[in-house]
Parts: sequence; C-alpha cells; structure tokens
Amino acid sequence: MKILRHLPQSVQDIIYTVLGAFFTSFALKGFLVPNDFLDGGVTGASLLFHEYYHFNLGIIIVIFNIPFIIMGMFNVSRRFAIKTFCCVLLLALCLEFIPFQVVTSDKLLVSVFGGFFLGLGIGLAMRAGCSLDGLEVLALYTQKLSSFTISEIIFAFNVVIFLLAGIHFGLERALFAMLTYFVASHIINYVIEGLEEYTGVTIISGKSEELKKKLVLELGRGITIYKGERGFMKDSFDFSQDCDIIFTIITRLEVRRLRNLVHEVDHNAFIFTNSIKEAAGGVLKRKARH
Repeated sequence: MKILRHLPQSVQDIIYTVLGAFFTSFALKGFLVPNDFLDGGVTGASLLFHEYYHFNLGIIIVIFNIPFIIMGMFNVSRRFAIKTFCCVLLLALCLEFIPFQVVTSDKLLVSVFGGFFLGLGIGLAMRAGCSLDGLEVLALYTQKLSSFTISEIIFAFNVVIFLLAGIHFGLERALFAMLTYFVASHIINYVIEGLEEYTGVTIISGKSEELKKKLVLELGRGITIYKGERGFMKDSFDFSQDCDIIFTIITRLEVRRLRNLVHEVDHNAFIFTNSIKEAAGGVLKRKARH
C-alpha cells in the first residue's frame, strides 16, 4: 500500500476498488457460497437470501445495496454514492465472469480465510472511498433518527441475521457465520487503519528539560511540547506550577525502552499511552521488518 501512495489519488482509488471487488468475489466464490456459509452485514443478508431462493448472487448484492447507495448520496456525498455503485457493479461482474475454484471445504478454514479475504476486499473498497457493504451507511442514517450509536445499530442488524441463520440452518451454521464476520471485521480494521500501529506517549514530569534531551538525542524521537500546569493535589490544591507536557510517537516495540528511560530521569513521572493508526510524516522510525 505504501507504493501506491506515490500514485495520484484517482489512480489509487481505481486500484483499491478493483482489488476490493476481486478479493470479495474470491472470498464468496472460493470459500463461502460453495460451502453454504454466511456472514454479517448486507453481504450476509445477500447470502441468506441467496440460500433461500437461489437467485443470482451478484444481482442480489446489487439490489440489496441500492437503498444504501441512495442513503449514502444524501448522508455522505454524491461522489461516494457513484463510486459505491461502480464498486458493487464490478463485484457483481467478478462473481459472474471470473471462474474461481473452490479452495477448501473445511468449515474452520472456510470461516477464517473466507472472512479474511472478505474483510480484505471490503477494506480495500473503503480505502477507495466507497463501500461494498452498506450496513454502516444504514447505521449512519438510523443514528440521526434515534439515540442508538452506529455500533449498536450494526450489532442489532447482525443479531437478526445470525438468529435467522440459526433458526433456518442450525446453530452450527450461525456460529460459523459469527466467526466469519468476526474475522472479516478485524481485517477491515487492519486494512483501513493500517497494519503499522504506533503508540502515542504523553509524559508529565517536573524534569521535562532533561527528558526532552533523552528522548531526542538518545531515543531519536521527535517530540511535541504542550504548555500545562501540574499540581492540584488533594492536600495542596492551591499549589501548582507550570510544566512542559511531552508528547511523542513510538512503535510498540519501543514502549518498554521509553518507560525505562523516563524512570531513570524521574521515577515519579506520569506516563500514559494510546494507540495511533497509520501515522505518517514528522520524525517517525519505520518498524523493522521481521
């Protein structure tokens, strides 16, 4: 994906869209459909309808996504709706004309790798600024009409799908569908947010000047300084003093080293971390490839 960043944005979007449709159709024809497996979201609803009535899956996916494409036109943008329609149409063409072979019939492998390639395809499409599964568009629309969060709406929609799968196809099928959805949703997150996860570290210390030198000169990190005020303890609430709050971004492998370095300077320093997805620019070290 880093190679594609040097290409124009429009070219990147086309490549991500084509790859997204390809991998999604591979997941469906190579794993899920031949083994009568289901998934969550609009894709899961399409598969469920296909299992019931045996209509052409590509046509079902297009029809099922049209309402969400219309919602996306009003809730996201016209450009998003057009790109999503093209992507869904491309998926239908891939399902119709690319002769994928069935990879395996092992249920566990079908769930895991079917979910993997499905999540990869949907995630790449979302990278292109469109959607192969309109459930989040529905959730965004419904959220405006109710007090439910997007996550709660998506969860409720999938509960209905998995319940129907359990009632009509047995509990085992429903459980495998849940596993497929679990794998796919995690792969989508990786594709969208980036595999290269960084950790943001905030440090509050009375010895900030010494820590600045250590972080920059010894650890080789870029730092950002916020002007703050420390103190306000229970027994001395009226006492406070100005301080520099240090923020830096490191890889997960460097967290322990940074903590040790800070504690060498100030054992009472206050440190907290948070995950950062796909950081770019500034002074960032690349993680070593193993």
